[in-house]
Amino acid sequence: MVGFFFFFFFHFTSWFISMPCIMRVQLRRAIASLQTSRNSGFGGIRATCSEIILKQEVLKDGFHRDLLIRVKFGEGIEDLQTCRVLIRQYIPTGLFVDPYELASLREKNITEAVMVSENFNIEAPDYLSKESEVLIYARQDPQCTDCFQAFLPVHYRYHRPHCNDEETFIVVNNPDLLMYCDQEFPVLKCWTQSEMTAPCALNSQDICQWNNMKYKSVYKNVTLLVPVGLTIHTSLVCSVTLLVTVLCSALILVAVFTYGHFSL
Repeated sequence: MVGFFFFFFFHFTSWFISMPCIMRVQLRRAIASLQTSRNSGFGGIRATCSEIILKQEVLKDGFHRDLLIRVKFGEGIEDLQTCRVLIRQYIPTGLFVDPYELASLREKNITEAVMVSENFNIEAPDYLSKESEVLIYARQDPQCTDCFQAFLPVHYRYHRPHCNDEETFIVVNNPDLLMYCDQEFPVLKCWTQSEMTAPCALNSQDICQWNNMKYKSVYKNVTLLVPVGLTIHTSLVCSVTLLVTVLCSALILVAVFTYGHFSL
């Protein structure tokens, strides 16, 4: 009887002493489970988000360039066929986009770009022009299932002559990336910064609510180098221009009076 009492007392004491340890372990497990559920409820969408990568580059040389914009989505969107991508590109004062050229390219189905800015003067020099805005409806890249691309021809404006530098810089900032999908995707919840209204398509009268998306840019911006004249050459250029103009006018008059037939 005494042995049984000591046996019971020993096991009861051991269980009583080990209870705080067991409770601490269970408490830790409960906290870990709560944190996991919180992460899955609030951060799960963020974990499934993949980056949107935008690459902007300028093609060709000279005063007439092509601006090419590529957008690559990750695996957060299962079916991009239900989504549309719109590029809002701001054109700096040193460049211009010819609206008549855009109309011709739209007819040839080369690009889907339209000027937003009104009272636009393509003949104005850099120092008399204003920043303009262009909307480009991007198309899916046939060589990349989760990529879009947009094409825009741009041209240099005339710049004011400089005193010392023979070159100046034009900085083309990264555009706004707008996206509209017929169904909800996690990437829209992850990277949407704001919303704006715009036509659903180039020739559509319907208005859609576009999501302004946050993205990762390959380049911070695009910098173009433009040759400019020097002010010390002003007198020389004016003199040569006047001389050539007078000489050509004289040759035209001589040809008219020599080979022309006049009747009174």
